[in-house]
Amino acid sequence: MTNGDDLRSYEPRRFPGLASLIGRFATLEPIVDDRAFGALWQAYSADTDGELWRWMHDGPFADEAQFRAFAARVYLQDGHRFYAIVPNGSGRAAGVAALFRADLANGVIEIGHICLAPSLQRTPAATEAFHLIMRHVIRDLGYRRLEWKCNDENVPSKRAAERLGLRFEGVFRQHQIVKGRNRDTAWYAVLDREWAALEPAFATWLDAANFDRDGMQRRSLGSLTSAASDLSR
Repeated sequence: MTNGDDLRSYEPRRFPGLASLIGRFATLEPIVDDRAFGALWQAYSADTDGELWRWMHDGPFADEAQFRAFAARVYLQDGHRFYAIVPNGSGRAAGVAALFRADLANGVIEIGHICLAPSLQRTPAATEAFHLIMRHVIRDLGYRRLEWKCNDENVPSKRAAERLGLRFEGVFRQHQIVKGRNRDTAWYAVLDREWAALEPAFATWLDAANFDRDGMQRRSLGSLTSAASDLSR
């Protein structure tokens, strides 16, 4: 943790490597070739109205070949560590998330390019995937700051960031042009000194005791991370 002004001994962080991130509900596998592309296309194809791609810079895609060309260009690009999110038991990728824009000297990195198939959305596996990435960045790699950015009109993404315990920091107006439309970008972040309070909140939510026989949560993650954020202020 780097809470304080004296950072003279702070050393540059390393870029996320090729280790898989393994949890109880999901495994995150670094994407280094095209082996996950077929499973991703099949999972994404359940989104028949194109809503999955509404806030993305690319998509929707007419066919698998078009998607594969996009995936090869984006998921394998330099300076990005894309993870395929594989729900445990299925063995098939159902979503992606990436770490990129790494400022190694200052210990800052961004999570984004998040795309979850309908089968993965609003599941414990999806929540655990974000927890695994956040924990890896802050606890394992020692970054000081993890950023989350999204279109300011993308309400579901903003709610997700807040549910995960990231704090809203403001809006960059007229930040980008995406698909011919203006994008104002909302910024969220979590700091290393906040993680000590947030991690137990995730552990409580992910615990089997937090779910009833029908798989319904007893306590929401948002309530747990909100309380944790109050403690870390």
